[in-house]
Amino acid sequence: MLAKVLSSSVIGIDAYLVEVEVDISIGLPVFAIVGLPEASVKESKERVKTAIFNSGYVFPDDRITVNLAPANIKKEGTGFDLPIALGILSATGLISQDILSNYLILGELSLDGRIKPVKGGLPMAIAAKQAGYSGIILPKDNSKEASVVHGISVLPIETLGQAVDFFRGLITIEPETTNLTEVFEQRGQYETDFSEVMGQEHVKRSLEVAAAGGHNLIMIGPPGSGKTMLARRIPSILPPLTFEEAIETTKIFSVTGMLGKDQALVTQRPFRSPHHTISDAGLIGGGHSPKPGEVSLAHNGVLFLDELPEFKKHVLEVLRQPLEDLKVTISRAASTITYPSSLMLIAAMNPCPCGFFSDPRHECACSPQQIDKYRSRISGPLMDRIDIHVEVPAVPYKDLIGGKPAESSESIRTRVSNARERQSERFAKTAIYCNAQMNSRLIKKHCELDKASASLLETAVDKLGLSARAYHRILKISRSIADLEGAPNILAHHLSEAIQYRSLDRSKGGV
Repeated sequence: MLAKVLSSSVIGIDAYLVEVEVDISIGLPVFAIVGLPEASVKESKERVKTAIFNSGYVFPDDRITVNLAPANIKKEGTGFDLPIALGILSATGLISQDILSNYLILGELSLDGRIKPVKGGLPMAIAAKQAGYSGIILPKDNSKEASVVHGISVLPIETLGQAVDFFRGLITIEPETTNLTEVFEQRGQYETDFSEVMGQEHVKRSLEVAAAGGHNLIMIGPPGSGKTMLARRIPSILPPLTFEEAIETTKIFSVTGMLGKDQALVTQRPFRSPHHTISDAGLIGGGHSPKPGEVSLAHNGVLFLDELPEFKKHVLEVLRQPLEDLKVTISRAASTITYPSSLMLIAAMNPCPCGFFSDPRHECACSPQQIDKYRSRISGPLMDRIDIHVEVPAVPYKDLIGGKPAESSESIRTRVSNARERQSERFAKTAIYCNAQMNSRLIKKHCELDKASASLLETAVDKLGLSARAYHRILKISRSIADLEGAPNILAHHLSEAIQYRSLDRSKGGV
């Protein structure tokens, strides 16, 4: 007898439907799975057989063939265990095929019949809704993330026996629901706040400008000056995630299995801080079956690279494409997968190998050649993609003991959000959403200068020897500063501040 069960798998961060066909025929007892199954899927035979026995059901002593369609796409993961088990029980007549065909089903089976969580519950729920199915049956630990998809019943189960009883009409299962209003009320609560940072007012201002325009930023300063502390507080001043951004971010965490069982959505902007020993595959993504890397896990948030020159040079170079395209494409012989990577890159580095170059309280022991070699570990093309350079000096004692109360993240975030709203209106008919993403045509259109401002910029370019890329970066930063003030046009003082944020260019120009 033939039975069909609908399940799902993921490619990248999107799910596709998989039809699990189970045929039981007379013959020698053989259990075969076809349809390009990976090792984890092939191993499901033993899990399914033992779980059916231990749940009190009869496993047929006949020839069993399971086909996973479409058969031209490789299947991986453990989510096909439950659909295969229910397909076998339906083929033996225990479960009605008509009821079974109304639901998308997924789950990993334990040997005692318990249902364990799987990766990708959210994108699979979205796929089930788009396919017009009335509900999705999945492990209880995945039910929170799936329940944010409205218009489909999310039925959480804990054992194989519970699933069988439901399909036989012996029990009912209460659908999982999530109050999105309550979930999003928690998104502005961060453990760290800029009010805790004493001093470094000019650095906090540069971070505000970077957040307002989505600009990449690098901090240069001696050890202990607060670079890491400041970087960790950047998500607290970024605009709150929209629902669409939260869904896309949550899908990435869902397919990597990093979503907590009680977590419905990722409602705070991600902050990823990989160690400098990370590989290029760990940073960008990869593997036999390509998985998201840190640049994708930081999507809609912040990627912080501390001690930037200590990263392997070839690892840093692979950052260039995702920073430019806002996505990363990983190609393998069997498939090509694209993951989103729209992020703010925040980097930190010491000014020299010993860390005390230009520090008035410590003597630098590095030669000019050592300093040049240290800084040259960061290539020019990568540095060109970093808009703002800011120096972070050591904090004076009088600032450490406290003085004027520091501004809170909430008040800074209000100004940043207002600036981003202005940019959303400005770029409403384009594919970009912030100033940092403007191309030459948009810069020319939205960064017009008056006579005094144009003269100031011309002087800066000539005296500092700025490149064409630096020229465009200054204009984009100026536009963000103007947006923070609510100014319709870029003025001379906006340009003056923007020029100060190109400290590495000034040092090259001999100033």
